[in-house]
Amino acid sequence: MTAPRIENLTESIAVDAVSALGELEGAAFCARLARAGDDLVEALIALYGAQATPALLERVVGVALAGATARCPALRLRDRLREVDDDWYLGACQIGYATYVDRFCGTLAALPGHLDYLQELGVTYLHLMPLLRPREGESDGGYAVADYRELDPRLGTIADLEAVAAALHERGMNLCVDLVINHTAAEHAWARAAVAGDRRMRARYLTFPDRTVPDLYERTLPEVFPDTAPGSFTDEPAMGRVVWTTFNTWQWDLDYTSPDTFAAMFEEMVSVANRGVDVLRLDAVPFTWKVMGTDCQNQYGAHRLLQAFRALMRVTAPSVVFKAEAIVPAKLLLPYLGGHDAFRPECEIAYNNQLMVMLWSAAASRDANLMVRALRGVGTPPLGTTWVNYLRCHDDIGWAVSDDDAAAAGIDGAAHRRFLADFYADRFTGSHAKGVDFQHNPETGDVRTSGMAAALAGIDQARIDGDELALAGAIRRLVLLYSVVYAYGGIPLIWMGDEIALANDARWQDDPLHAADSRWINRPPMSWEVATRRSVSGSVEERVFSAMRRLGAARRSGDALRADATLAVLDSGNRHVLAFTRHHRRGQRLLALANFGDERQSVSDDLLRASGITSFVTVVSADGPVRVVDGRLTLDGLGYAWLAGA
Repeated sequence: MTAPRIENLTESIAVDAVSALGELEGAAFCARLARAGDDLVEALIALYGAQATPALLERVVGVALAGATARCPALRLRDRLREVDDDWYLGACQIGYATYVDRFCGTLAALPGHLDYLQELGVTYLHLMPLLRPREGESDGGYAVADYRELDPRLGTIADLEAVAAALHERGMNLCVDLVINHTAAEHAWARAAVAGDRRMRARYLTFPDRTVPDLYERTLPEVFPDTAPGSFTDEPAMGRVVWTTFNTWQWDLDYTSPDTFAAMFEEMVSVANRGVDVLRLDAVPFTWKVMGTDCQNQYGAHRLLQAFRALMRVTAPSVVFKAEAIVPAKLLLPYLGGHDAFRPECEIAYNNQLMVMLWSAAASRDANLMVRALRGVGTPPLGTTWVNYLRCHDDIGWAVSDDDAAAAGIDGAAHRRFLADFYADRFTGSHAKGVDFQHNPETGDVRTSGMAAALAGIDQARIDGDELALAGAIRRLVLLYSVVYAYGGIPLIWMGDEIALANDARWQDDPLHAADSRWINRPPMSWEVATRRSVSGSVEERVFSAMRRLGAARRSGDALRADATLAVLDSGNRHVLAFTRHHRRGQRLLALANFGDERQSVSDDLLRASGITSFVTVVSADGPVRVVDGRLTLDGLGYAWLAGA
């Protein structure tokens, strides 16, 4: 069978492109196709072999052209601008904020009225959690999508989403939304048609005539939700088949070995992108390709899928970038940013889960030693890509401490993971945290943790106790942790409410749909009454909000905080203190220090020389300008400082 050739297709589609888009836009479309075509063809052949026919290439490029044609004039202009400023997401000005719409403000129509608040905080990147229409009832927080072309009616309409995107763009802000590509809800039209006997739709899902093959897969598959959804397969009597259900019985995994599934999902992707979205957060991407005898995560095919989707989106909507929701071990993360032996574009952004885990580890142990070793093992994102760095999110915290990193730090990995789970669930003597367990796995002993940042940092407990001294320390701890998030590079992401130390949701179990899922404790409704206290001098809210604003302003102070600055994690010579440098090719250098100890600590000024800094200024700190005294730099307990020089 003849392999597809992008040159032939570019020539043949040129007339259609000019007819649909006009001479200038049509020529631009063809130029993008020619540029991305080799990546696309290579990925399709790797995925589908003989099935990667010219007809498949023609189909998906046709979808790309239809999508480009459907983009409104404002989005076409945005495409042109972003083709010039194609690394906008690397800028030091980028500060993210993530929230559920209903929890934040009720509806999309109400959201523009709260943009002043976000701008006050310095936000330029707004991640709205799942918006697409989910199944009725339990929906895994919206990640069981029943229709990619409609929004959750409780949140608003497609027109409302487009209005939000336009309002954000007018303020120089960017919109990120979720797209679930590993699975659909069992109520999705494709799944309903499959149950009704449509063979083409059935082929879009991973189904089996009996348990024989699923049982073979189960031998090596870990359970994602062992408490609430054990196993990875579900009997579907109405279809007379067994369905692959990695996450829940009503979330059906798609079968990407079918080229039809790939092409169909790309159509849905284009539809979402054309609503004004700047960043598509691709959910559960490590699970998209299955291989017998493995854990069916992070497989070669999953990366090739992303490469093919990426190439097509660059042709359709070049202003749209991808963010990989890949919460995987550090050594497996860089490939989602294209970091292979030969660079292949996949996602421009990925979550830096390791930083989040290590921050909470250091906060509990008052020790940065493990953190230094773990972060050094993460690696450097390829040129043009970056991390999202975060302290908390909508999800639980899985204590991803590798045994190798732990051994290098002189501790036992399993024991440290148990310590962290116990500490943050307030089962450890001296703990300040008010988290709760999530998904205990009795076979492995692993326990994950839920809770808001303020609760895990000790603010909730100090308020309960009325302990002002403990409260002051807990606030310092929360701000210290965010100081690392802001300085480490990439895009710092604030979880809704952290900026005002919002507490755990005390009523999370009242909703029967949420009662079995402790993650809802860290998905509280936004309290706008509490938010008004950010203007009350000396209040908890004012102290935290003001500190976050200072971090944002400091972040915008120079190129060393850009995502494409070089990062180096140093040995500070003091196990309580994390030290890392950032150096941008334009010359600016920055040394960031964070003291996880409760007491005053000092480090040698040799760190400045190691950073290439001969003279410095304190860009921002917890306690005023830092000075060198007797060759030492000193930080108070739970203090931080960013020192800039050239």
